[in-house]
Amino acid sequence: MTVTLDDLLPAALRRSWAVDGSCPDLDVYSLYRARLTSDPHRTALLDAKGKLCYTALDRKVRALAAGLAGLGVRPGEVVAVQLPAGRDAVIADLALAALGAVGLPFPVGRGSREALSLLGRSEAVAVIAATGHRSARPAAELLGLADRLPSLRHVIGAGPAAGVPAGCVPMAELLRTDPGAFTPARPHPDAPVRILVSSGSEAEPKMIAYSHNALAGGRGNFLGSLLRDGEPPRCLFLVPLASAFGSNGTAVALARHGGTLVLLDHFSPDAALDAIAAHAPTHVLGVPTMVRMMLDRLAEAPRELPAPTALVLGGAPLDEATAAEARTAFGCPVVNLYGSADGVNCHTGLPDAPAEDSTGRHGKGVDAETRGVPIGRPDPRVTEIRIVAPGAPDTEAEPAGVVGEILARGPMSPLCYVGDPGLNARYRTPGGWVRTGDLGLLAEDGTLRVVGRLKDVVIRGGANISPAEVELALAGHPSVRDVMCVGVADPLMGERLAACVVVREGAPVPDLADLGAYLDGRGLEPRKHPERLVVLPELPLTPAGKPDRALLRERFGTPVTRPV
Repeated sequence: MTVTLDDLLPAALRRSWAVDGSCPDLDVYSLYRARLTSDPHRTALLDAKGKLCYTALDRKVRALAAGLAGLGVRPGEVVAVQLPAGRDAVIADLALAALGAVGLPFPVGRGSREALSLLGRSEAVAVIAATGHRSARPAAELLGLADRLPSLRHVIGAGPAAGVPAGCVPMAELLRTDPGAFTPARPHPDAPVRILVSSGSEAEPKMIAYSHNALAGGRGNFLGSLLRDGEPPRCLFLVPLASAFGSNGTAVALARHGGTLVLLDHFSPDAALDAIAAHAPTHVLGVPTMVRMMLDRLAEAPRELPAPTALVLGGAPLDEATAAEARTAFGCPVVNLYGSADGVNCHTGLPDAPAEDSTGRHGKGVDAETRGVPIGRPDPRVTEIRIVAPGAPDTEAEPAGVVGEILARGPMSPLCYVGDPGLNARYRTPGGWVRTGDLGLLAEDGTLRVVGRLKDVVIRGGANISPAEVELALAGHPSVRDVMCVGVADPLMGERLAACVVVREGAPVPDLADLGAYLDGRGLEPRKHPERLVVLPELPLTPAGKPDRALLRERFGTPVTRPV
């Protein structure tokens, strides 16, 4: 049985984006082959093992595709992938695209409970997993789940042959298959190619199906708008390729734009800075917390670095203090990306415009045109943005300046949610728009400003507090390097707001009174001020590279007010 992946967009609308050139109307592997033909010896990727050119990569891709076909993997079937960022992950991406199969990558570090949910609901027929990565043993863990997954036929172990658990198919063995025996499937460009995973606010991780056109076309247009003179990019991915943000890797940077991937199998600030120094990437893609950690390292040990074309930061709100410091330290524009696996994208562009104060500091409080974070003007070649009253039909757009729920629809719109009809009913409108669950407004000049989350609120005594709003205000505090706010249970008020703070090197540790006085100066009313403070050496990250809000909630259910 193969899971059903219906397209919830009107077919005529989907086709119109291919006709007007917004989408290339080719499958991902065919796009890659076209890039190979034009420059066969161009470097496709650099990882811990060294360089791999487009031709050498293609031989491995065809061999793996032939090996998977020999195992019985067929077009339309789902194959999960749990690999660190590196050549094996890219080979798997392209091989599944060439087979016409649907890839389901998820980062190493996801627990067995999540893995069981993802593989079961997607009806995955196989999973390709690392035999070892740092302290994790994904292949063995997934093999232990196999008897609870009726659709799963094969666990494929990627790693040295001696470390492949009994019962797993060695990936190295599949890579020895004759690549000449394989004929690409050439799937329809509007057919599914990849399932993106997002933890979001649901009890189980959300899975969102993307077509070749939506992934390489719509998402490809996002990256294309950030290229200088159409030059192929050299992209350093600080986030895992298996994350939603990392889906801009193989299908977009490589297949669509003919670029080079610079890959780290796990993030550390030193490894990231070393990669910038050694490989001079044009684009560095990560989350603000990663860049703050890199800025701390540069403050401790300054070094000369080649200037990228842009730092592209998403996954969490970007405050102006971090953006300004990063612009100076890296000598390049900082692109503020608002996007999600669910099918929304908007971003600031090139060249970098004069810095706006994204935290709403205007001396006399915050008005409708300066609320939230400015994210640039929506690009219809990626997604259109519409603001509606929460729960209202997608046809009833709010006027400029009015806060409402952000809806998105465009060439990058996904097909559907996977294995959960309830999510499709909740988050997709009859016209195909995605309900993001985010609050924002479109200013008079067309700029999108993101205000917060509908669900991500702390309810204190019946009053709602947006943690994102408080975080963005506190990020400008001179002692605060990084901050995340979470709600903690309280017997009187229901919840109170706790600020989890990373202090700048050499700066005094603030207390609650100091933070409150600073927020007063930013026009934030006292009911929104943190009532608990936790000082951390750094914020924890999820396997996808984002700040781990859920872990902080769990860890600090009874918060302390001293360093831990």
